[in-house]
Order: sequence, then C-alpha cells, then structure tokens
Amino acid sequence: MPTDDDIARRLREVRDRIAHAAARSGRSPGAVRLVLASKTQPASAVRAAYRAGERDLGENYVQEAAAKRSELEDLRDATWHLIGHLQTNKAALALRTFDIIQTLDTWRLADTIARLHPAPKVRLLIEVNLGAEASKTGTAADQVESLIDAVRDKTDILGLMTIPPHREDARKYFAELRMLRDRLAAHSGLALSELSMGMTGDFEVAIEEGATMVRVGRAVFGERPA
Repeated sequence: MPTDDDIARRLREVRDRIAHAAARSGRSPGAVRLVLASKTQPASAVRAAYRAGERDLGENYVQEAAAKRSELEDLRDATWHLIGHLQTNKAALALRTFDIIQTLDTWRLADTIARLHPAPKVRLLIEVNLGAEASKTGTAADQVESLIDAVRDKTDILGLMTIPPHREDARKYFAELRMLRDRLAAHSGLALSELSMGMTGDFEVAIEEGATMVRVGRAVFGERPA
C-alpha cells in the first residue's frame, strides 16, 4: 500500500508527463484534466491524493463510490466522475453520487437519467465502443449522432469517452474519437469540448491526439488491492 508521500510523488510525476505530452501537442497542461481512477482504493488513499492537489475523482462502481463519497464528504470542491458502466437500475444513486457521468451509452439510460433529474441538466459524456468489442459497453460510432439527437434537450452532453481495444494501436482509436467528435460537433452545433481517453498505459498518446481528460489510477496508486 503506497504511503501518502508515495501518492503525492507519483501524482507529481503523472502531472509532469501530462505537461510534456500537452507541450508536444501544442497545448497548455491546463487543457488536460487528470481524473484519478480510484476503483477499489480506500478512502484514505483518495484523501492523500486530494491533499496533494487532485480534485477530479473517478470511480467505476456506483455503490462503492457512494460509500466512499460519504466518507469523504468534507472534500467539497472535488468533482466526482462515473467512469464505469451505469445500469439503469442504479441511475438514481448515481445521480446523487456523481457530478459527471462519462459512460452514457443508450437512449434508455439517458431517458431514465432525464426523468430522475430533470433540472439542472446532468453533465454527461457519451461512451463510444470504437473497437466494436462485445465485451465492452459503449455505443457504436455510427449510432452516436442519433443518440445525441435523442437526448440533447434532456441532458448536457460535454463530449465523448472511449477505451481502445487492449493490445491494439491506441493512437488510431484516439485519433478516430477526435475526428468523430469534430464531425459531430459540426453537425449538431454542440461544443462537445471534452474527449475522455487514455489511461495509465497510454494517456500520453491520448493527450497528443487531443484528450482533454485522462483517467489514471495505477500510475498513482500502484496495482489495485485484491
């Protein structure tokens, strides 16, 4: 288990890597948000990251996140992101727990969210399954535009999110998501300013291809606890 000092040091290292990758792509380090992926990590580790300056906290599981946020309720300026799949039967708890949901993938889920939380509009990213992998959630690339049209009046769509296929060229998929976003923004008139892509193994490449959010956990916390 890493100490608080370990977590602070690793966060500095990750931020330095983000800054260098942003510079290579001609952008400011401030253009990229580090979303700390803290699945299965104890609340004490999240608190250590917060003390080291981290404010964007990403969780995969709704119930785990709800318990953790309750334990960390004093971290009032933190932004909590859902970065794992959301089932419709957990939407109500998710809306009480998260500030941003990054994994919208169906009209049914969007409709459920809108009915449960009509105003102000919930901030969402659409998860895109670019590799058409049956083992992963996310909407198909050719369905994103119709999903946007169906939910744009009910939700606040910030942008797109993806996880590339394992062991394939991640850069290709990151570039594809960026181009898809640009095309959809032009057609829809929405800004779609956020691109959430890149994790511990590939976040620098993602930044070079235009990521505005990277989801990093292992580089900060080490391997997940059993």
